[in-house]
Amino acid sequence: MSFCGLVVPSRSKYADRFPSTCYRERGHSGLCQQYPFLAQFFVDARRVHDKIKRDATMTTGAAWAGTNAGPNRILRWVMQLDNAALLEYDIDMAALSPLIQAKLREKAASYEDCMSVARRLTWLAYGTVNAPAPRSDIRNALEAEFGPIQTNNTVCLICRERIPFEAFADAQRGKAAIETAHASPRQHNPGNVGFAHRPCNIAQGDKGLDGFYEWIAQILANVEAQKGTAA
Repeated sequence: MSFCGLVVPSRSKYADRFPSTCYRERGHSGLCQQYPFLAQFFVDARRVHDKIKRDATMTTGAAWAGTNAGPNRILRWVMQLDNAALLEYDIDMAALSPLIQAKLREKAASYEDCMSVARRLTWLAYGTVNAPAPRSDIRNALEAEFGPIQTNNTVCLICRERIPFEAFADAQRGKAAIETAHASPRQHNPGNVGFAHRPCNIAQGDKGLDGFYEWIAQILANVEAQKGTAA
């Protein structure tokens, strides 16, 4: 599918360097839109819309202020700028600890990758158990990029259990039950993202999936070996 690509109005303070563009099909009629694939969720499932948009485009950080916390939310593609350019937007990387600087840089991703991640997550959300059926225009656009949307087919990226659409609305102590996860924590692109249960995502930590599974397998092997010794 070929996208329109025309610039759409944006109130972002980074719009001078990073203009937002239209992701409707080239030659479309009507207004340009940056997130046309999220239009149905915007009306019918606003929490899902907001989550996909936020997780696809923004870094995460500590909820507290201070030099050891760093910015809580910043556009991932902005983190591709060098320190001098970031300082123009009042982001003083030199004032942050080396650990926070490294974490922010690890979360950097291009605008194109972030928008593709948003489309991928939308495609996955429509494949969860009991998800609403997408409008025909949204279905056609997403399936042209990622293949058929298969209802009840989206699973936790980590434990592989099917995810119900209702889980997007669940939260405990202010924490969402479903999070966006990465097979490799340092790669933010459509082939590396998925949804996961919060406990699964926490358990994976900074390990890649293969390393995480090997770690779990070793734990289980140790447990079995100790059972045999105890017997």
